Amino acid sequence: MNQTGKTILIVDDEPLTREGIRKTLEAWSAGRHQIISSCNGVEALEQLGSRLVHLLITDIRMPEMNGLQMVEATRSFGHKPVTIIISGHPDFEYAQSAIQLGVVNYLLKPVKKVKLIEAVEQALRVEEERERVETMEKMVDTRLMHAKTSANHYSPPVQQAVQYVADHLQEQFGMREVANHIHLNPSYFSALFKEQAGFTFSEYVTRSRLQKAKELLLQTRLPITDISEQVGYLTPKYFIKLFKDYEKISPNQYRKQAGGGGDMVET
Repeated sequence: MNQTGKTILIVDDEPLTREGIRKTLEAWSAGRHQIISSCNGVEALEQLGSRLVHLLITDIRMPEMNGLQMVEATRSFGHKPVTIIISGHPDFEYAQSAIQLGVVNYLLKPVKKVKLIEAVEQALRVEEERERVETMEKMVDTRLMHAKTSANHYSPPVQQAVQYVADHLQEQFGMREVANHIHLNPSYFSALFKEQAGFTFSEYVTRSRLQKAKELLLQTRLPITDISEQVGYLTPKYFIKLFKDYEKISPNQYRKQAGGGGDMVET
């Protein structure tokens, strides 16, 4: 098992069941994960809204709000936990609804310890995969990716320009320098690039630099100053301003939200 530092929330209105699951998971976890509990759906939603929960284990039949209603309500949250349903009744309709809500497992009471732990380990693997996919989605600039995947349809000069950007991302260069490199008039090159790529050469370079910066933010523990230099910006202040313009948050906030390589001082 390689999952670390996860929060698991157990929701059940039956104290004996709730405590039994909690003790089983605490013994299995051996301090690796935080195990918390709640006695009803309303209280659980408050916890889900105020802290990051990775795995939700909930009974279906509870007063005030049943387990499926609670799972439905988590859809509006920024981070939706993976969910295991437990039930004292083998109800087909409940099971069907649970599947539609994306519940990863449906266990019948009384839950055997081995079955519970197997279900939890499998659910945490699902949660980790979801996190990986979410991180990849946050990393990718879809407009830039579309431009790059279309590059083989561009004219040879524009293809050469795209390759030049990829090869010199860490360096300082301007449109005139690239136009000279591919032997085109700068004004003609500017119009040609925009017509084929869908945005200006300057924006293409900026998006390429920021794409590389996002990869470094998530995959390394490099300070913001070093990342700024590695993507061709001499001053971190300008890099941070550009990053905020495109991503609406600072590089450090981006790194924290995506669970990247740690908290580093910006400048």
